[in-house]
Amino acid sequence: MSKIRQQRTAEQLRIIFSELFLRGLSDPRLHGLTVTDVKIDRELEHADIYVSALGDESREDEVVKALSSAEGFLRRELAGRIRLRKVPQLHFHWDPSLAHMQEVESILENLDIPPAEDTPPAEDDSSA
Repeated sequence: MSKIRQQRTAEQLRIIFSELFLRGLSDPRLHGLTVTDVKIDRELEHADIYVSALGDESREDEVVKALSSAEGFLRRELAGRIRLRKVPQLHFHWDPSLAHMQEVESILENLDIPPAEDTPPAEDDSSA
């Protein structure tokens, strides 16, 4: 399996799951989910799907449980939307990178950095 095909397949999976989470699921626990990344192994047998609910880290446990219970439905939908010999096993993970990014942004906003003093450079008067 070429690395390019592996990346293309992962991107296709990300698009399909994003669309399913947006329109295809009726479970209210899965509303507002964002697929942040998909990683797939070289044999296309296992797919790690990273999800996040923007600004709502408290939903992590219920979202992962809901995704695990919907795995059969999601694999069936995936089989109908992508051409692969075998539909990969799905492994769902919560992506904490958005929370980390918000935390860093908050820290940067709260920094108290005094403005730089605008002093003109000293002129060298060595022309005598």
